[in-house]
Amino acid sequence: MGENHTRPLSEIEIRVKALETLLIEKGLVDPAAVDALIDTYEHKVGPRNGAKVVARAWTDPAYKQRLLADGTKAILELGYSGIQGEDMVVVENTPEVHNVLVCTLCSCYPWPTLGLPPVWYKSAPYRSRVVIDPRGVLKEFGTEVADEVKVKVWDSTAELRYMVLPERPAGTEGWSEAQLAELVSRDAMIGVAKVAAPGK
Repeated sequence: MGENHTRPLSEIEIRVKALETLLIEKGLVDPAAVDALIDTYEHKVGPRNGAKVVARAWTDPAYKQRLLADGTKAILELGYSGIQGEDMVVVENTPEVHNVLVCTLCSCYPWPTLGLPPVWYKSAPYRSRVVIDPRGVLKEFGTEVADEVKVKVWDSTAELRYMVLPERPAGTEGWSEAQLAELVSRDAMIGVAKVAAPGK
C-alpha cells in the first residue's frame, strides 16, 4: 500500500501488528476480512463519500441548506451512514469563517464520509496544538488564513462528529457534481486545507 518499509515501526504500529498477529493465530480474526475492511475505507470509501456530499451542496442550494441544518439526515440522503457517522454536523467555510476539526480526547472521526483518519489527526501534537494555535497549525499544512477571517475549531466527540463544507473554488462554474467531487480532498473536509482552484 505504498508503505515505507525502510523506516522502523513506531511503538503503536508494533503493538497493532502484535495484536493483529495474536488475533489471527487464535482464529478470532480473518486476515482477509481485515484487509478487505482496510481496503474499503482506504481506497473505495476514502474521502469519496464526503467529496460527493460537498459537490452536491455546491450545486444544489436546497441540499446545502438541509446539510447545514441536519448533517446526519442530509448525508443519509446520499446513502452514507454507519458506525461513527450516526450524528453529523456540517460546518461551512465562508470568506468570513474558516473551520477546522479535531478530537482532543482521542480520534473521533466520521469514517462513513471521510474514510480512515490520517495518522496526524490522531497524534497528540495535532490534537493539542490546533486548539491553542489553529492559525499556526494551518500554516504548517500550507493553509494561509487572512487575519480578518475567524478560525473556529470544532471538537468531535463519541456522540457527535463534524465535517467541513469547504468553499467552492472560483473557475468551477458549470462543472458537474462528478467533476467537483474530484477537487475535494479529505484535508479540506477536515479544514486543514482549502480546495484549490482548477489548474493550481
